[in-house]
Amino acid sequence: MQQLDALTREARALAMGALPRSADEAEVGRQLQICNACRYCEGYCAVFPAMTRRLEFGKADIHYLANLCHNCGACLHACQYAPPHEFAVNVPQAMARVRLATYADYAWPPALRGLYKRNGLTVVLAVAGGLALFLLLAIARKGSLWHDPLAGNFYQVFPHNLMVAMFAPIFLFAVLALGLGVRRFWKDVSPADHAFDAAGAAIAEATRDGLRLKYLDGGHGQGCNESDDEFTLSRRRFHHFTFYGFMLCFAATCVATLYHYLFRLPAPYPLTSVPVLLGTAGGIGLVIGPAGLLWLNLHRAPLQGDPAQKPMDRGFIVLLLLISLTGLALLAWRNTGGMALLLALHLGVVMALFLTLPYGKFAHGVFRGAALLKWAIEKRQPSKLRLSED
Repeated sequence: MQQLDALTREARALAMGALPRSADEAEVGRQLQICNACRYCEGYCAVFPAMTRRLEFGKADIHYLANLCHNCGACLHACQYAPPHEFAVNVPQAMARVRLATYADYAWPPALRGLYKRNGLTVVLAVAGGLALFLLLAIARKGSLWHDPLAGNFYQVFPHNLMVAMFAPIFLFAVLALGLGVRRFWKDVSPADHAFDAAGAAIAEATRDGLRLKYLDGGHGQGCNESDDEFTLSRRRFHHFTFYGFMLCFAATCVATLYHYLFRLPAPYPLTSVPVLLGTAGGIGLVIGPAGLLWLNLHRAPLQGDPAQKPMDRGFIVLLLLISLTGLALLAWRNTGGMALLLALHLGVVMALFLTLPYGKFAHGVFRGAALLKWAIEKRQPSKLRLSED
């Protein structure tokens, strides 16, 4: 009976966010108490109206609000208590540090959570280079890296079944790892009595806000701040190029899969075919978007975001950029003798992306999507503060 009572108290403590907080989580809690008294930034993004529904900030609340933050910097540039003020309020930076901790805390399997700290530019380039070298050596064992033109038929280099056997397990593991991680996150930040009455409307709103990147508009439609006090929509636009470029490339792969299995039409496909047109448009988007985000990352002011996470950010951006550049090069020179060499480079980079996907910057989109859904649900419910006053 005593053990049952202890378990019940622990469950209640978890639901109320009363578990011990880390130093970074405590710092977010301190700053939010100041923000809750000021409320100047209430119209900037969803973080601040969600904050006003709370008087105290437990561990679960801080994890939720940290992942709801889009790190745009608008509140930092508007804050009268920002450094060098003695209150030293820097919400985007404090939230960024906690976000990284949530990715590691909810990582699956837990033994791999340390990869978030080591998944930087050097690591991803080493992984991509190592995999590409392995594939190049495999080609060299079969013949020469430079060959007679194969009419773009890369299945003569790597058979279709071999490519499926290489990529399918890695992709499925990445989906499983991210899915289990965000599932645990959702259970912690959403109490068991969290009503889901407006499920359809909430899901639609969260999806719309995520796809539009609504909270990168600065709250007024002019965008957020970068290295100075000027408003700019650059970050939002480059994110759109990146995301929709990635989705177009994914759509190209899905359509090509349907062609192969459903219509019995194996690759290569002509330049005017649907898979090639989708892949080309996606590849161009994945050049413009990551190149712009990399430029912004290199020129961002030190107070914005967490400088310690820049290697991880740049690693992910550079991988996306390399995927698009090698993919477009493979398309342009697929009818030449260098097709096998380009194919090995492209597949090595793509495999490196899938391997690092669950333990790198990609996680921010998954966790932020869950936070947006929680906010869409929460805003449709009466505030607990008003209920307690009544």
